[in-house]
Amino acid sequence: MKLWKEKLTKKLPEASAWVQHTIGNRLLLLARWLLFSVITGGCLGLTGTFFGKSVAYVTELRTSHPWLLFGLPFGGLLIVWMYHWETKQERSSTNRVLDAIHAEKEIPIKTAPLIFASTVLTHLFGGSAGREGAALQLGGSIGNFLGKCFRIDENDKRVVIMCGMSAAFSALFGTPMAAAVFSMEVVSVGIMHYAALVPCVVSSYIASAIAKSFGMEGEHFVIGQIPELTLLNGGKILLLGFLCAAVSILFCVVLHKTEHIFHEKLRNPFLRTFAAGCLIIVLTLGFRTTDYLGSGMHIIEAAMEGNVIWAAFLLKIIFTALTLAGGFKGGEIVPTFFVGATFGCLAGKVLRISPSLAAACGMTSVFCGVTNSPISSLLIGLEMFGFEGAPYLFLSLAVSYMQSGYYGLYHSQRIVYSKVKTEFINQNTKE
Repeated sequence: MKLWKEKLTKKLPEASAWVQHTIGNRLLLLARWLLFSVITGGCLGLTGTFFGKSVAYVTELRTSHPWLLFGLPFGGLLIVWMYHWETKQERSSTNRVLDAIHAEKEIPIKTAPLIFASTVLTHLFGGSAGREGAALQLGGSIGNFLGKCFRIDENDKRVVIMCGMSAAFSALFGTPMAAAVFSMEVVSVGIMHYAALVPCVVSSYIASAIAKSFGMEGEHFVIGQIPELTLLNGGKILLLGFLCAAVSILFCVVLHKTEHIFHEKLRNPFLRTFAAGCLIIVLTLGFRTTDYLGSGMHIIEAAMEGNVIWAAFLLKIIFTALTLAGGFKGGEIVPTFFVGATFGCLAGKVLRISPSLAAACGMTSVFCGVTNSPISSLLIGLEMFGFEGAPYLFLSLAVSYMQSGYYGLYHSQRIVYSKVKTEFINQNTKE
């Protein structure tokens, strides 16, 4: 007994010192990441706000002056020239950001002004693209630059890149929870990079707060009547999720195939973007509507009220594929929302589901199908539509995630674990 007491007396100071050392290190680590997160969130909050307001301004300008559409081919030539001059034809995209997180490529800081200017030009002349995909590139580029300024190692620099992506996405779209999780989830399907949780959450909320202080409230919609979750209604939503998975595959295939065809048939990038711009003008004049130019947020609002034509989702896919394949810049996320909302509204009428509920389920489910990010999709749905329709959103996007296979918008996205088995597969998404 005496010997045991002596050993315990001797061990207690050692244990106490170990605990103090461990807690001290973790507190220092927390303080370090909080500092990095505040700086990153602040920088990207201001940059994202300026970017968002710039896109909104040129969109309003184009709406007021429809003749600007005829400048689209020439705007495309300017965009290609900027990228040709700066990067010697090395294409910049969200794939490059994902590659940087996988530690395969660098993201130069010049990517930020390039994607900023080229996306603004695309929206000014009416290219069918979003802004959040461009925000991911902005955030990744500036995050990579800040990582170098902080003089941190490669592993921590990847966390700062994700932190920048979350901040830029949050500033532009006003969904800080989804933005924080999306950058951790989209990189590798089947696992989450939880090491980035604190930096991504903090930077996301800081960027969102900065954007709101400048009057950017984000997008929020109201779902009308939400029916009781019965076996019949649940079955309809499951069917809608399955159909949304098919639409997400169609969207990805059309985007990638159009890009491959354009690059194969029109090898000169200047000719390629000019031809794409002319095709978009011809289609716009042929259909006698500008509904499929720009991001099309007003059509998403119409879909929530049940007022869209049946072919709206197909036309948006075509316009977006031509825009991005031609070399114009922007994001795929808002066009994805457009496609999901309009298809959901159409399916809701056929299945006799509330159009607003079906449009909401369509938006989150198609987004889930093309990004392979179910948690982020659910959080986007909750932040945009509220919690009342959560069971329906969750059911539809879960089916869409499973049935959309291994297709995706981003070829650099890595499918680490199978969607249907507890099996390690480690493959890139299909094109």
